[in-house]
Amino acid sequence: MYAIIDIETTGSQPTQDRITEIAIFIHDGNEVVDKYSTLINPERPIPYFISQLTGITDDMVQDAPKFYEVAKEIVQFTEGKVFVAHNVRFDYSFIKKEFADLGFTFQRKTLCTVRLSRSLIPGLPSYSLGKLCKSIDIDLQMRHRAIGDAEATAKLFDKLIKLNRPVIDGAQHMADPSEQLKNEIKASLLPPAISKEQVDALPTVPGVYYFYNEAGEVIYVGKSINIKKRIIQHFNIDYKSRKSIEFKNQIADITYELMGNELVALLFESAEIKRMKPHYNRQQRRSVFNTGIFTYEDDKGYKRLTFGSINKADDVNMTPIIALSNQFKAKGFLYHKVSKYNLCQKLCDLYKTPGACFDYQVHICKGACIGAETPEEYNARVDAAIESFTYDHNSFVIVGKGRELGEKSVVVVEHGTYLGFGFVDEYFSASSLDDFKSEIQRYNDNKDIQQIIRGHMRGKHKDKVLVFD
Repeated sequence: MYAIIDIETTGSQPTQDRITEIAIFIHDGNEVVDKYSTLINPERPIPYFISQLTGITDDMVQDAPKFYEVAKEIVQFTEGKVFVAHNVRFDYSFIKKEFADLGFTFQRKTLCTVRLSRSLIPGLPSYSLGKLCKSIDIDLQMRHRAIGDAEATAKLFDKLIKLNRPVIDGAQHMADPSEQLKNEIKASLLPPAISKEQVDALPTVPGVYYFYNEAGEVIYVGKSINIKKRIIQHFNIDYKSRKSIEFKNQIADITYELMGNELVALLFESAEIKRMKPHYNRQQRRSVFNTGIFTYEDDKGYKRLTFGSINKADDVNMTPIIALSNQFKAKGFLYHKVSKYNLCQKLCDLYKTPGACFDYQVHICKGACIGAETPEEYNARVDAAIESFTYDHNSFVIVGKGRELGEKSVVVVEHGTYLGFGFVDEYFSASSLDDFKSEIQRYNDNKDIQQIIRGHMRGKHKDKVLVFD
């Protein structure tokens, strides 16, 4: 038995929006045998643009039952049945959230008619409900109302399930659902264009994976110590917004690169995001880091921190100890270090004055700005601040697990700058840093990369670290 469901809502985010209408058509595998529909009072105003889309207004739901008043009927209509919907994760996520708010766990097997349509009627220009119904001559009345969309989805499901039945002695066999339908139920959480076989074939080792849309464009890059497990997690979550469902529905292909270990996967993922700038990657997309944090010792023996353009730094023979995207970020970074390590704003070029800094006047700064604190005492805190965002060693190589037996990964840092990574066989012999440098693919250094390496070095890892200071 199948419960074919459509809902209308106050918005696209299950975590904060509510259901305004629900319709359920019960299909026994042969025909629709029962149906149920009702408006629902969402207990909040319906946005104007939603009312324009659905035709459901605040006045219409004012006297409608609240969700908790119809929850029992929804349970009874769906219990023991497969939950069927067009883009099933949207409707299912909303209903699960409504029940969760009542302290009840709603769980059903699901089937997506988008996936099933793509499988049984391939090659259509669009699988949105409206365009799909038009392509296969299904009359769709009351578009964007739950009763209309659910009825159209029921007609679509009826066509699909009959397309999927074997013909025996000139007549369709009315037996149990075919293996294909059973597999679609199992695969209902997957993107419509991704098959269960594709996911089953994914490796369970560390690497970087790519999601592509139908045009062959990379729309997301990710990494994991277990590629298959992480990708399944992407597909199994209850979605929080229509945008996340749109992301999932755009995924038309998956590829991957094996990396051998988590560190190299993180480094390669960061580089690929900066190179490709995929639409759905929000973090680490910035690829220009033109401002640096620098350190020097003044004529009174105080270690100074300052910031400025990395390009200009070349003119004064200064090497940045960390690269940031712009001067605004650099100032914010220094303000944080000043606060955490009780440094002097003046000696960090954050407070321009010939005398004492403001913090000294309010008894926060210890007076390095006017010589009231010795350079030795002040410099110890500067060193601690620098240590918090630099490496423990100047030049080193991290040797980790490779992509296969007999292979090792190598990550090279020289004079505090990340150079790149590569792979060598277990018999590789090196006597200098240059030997390792000849085996790596070069990549750009930046703040994101430095955070990845520092986090790895200060965590629990089993890699071998070769120091060349």
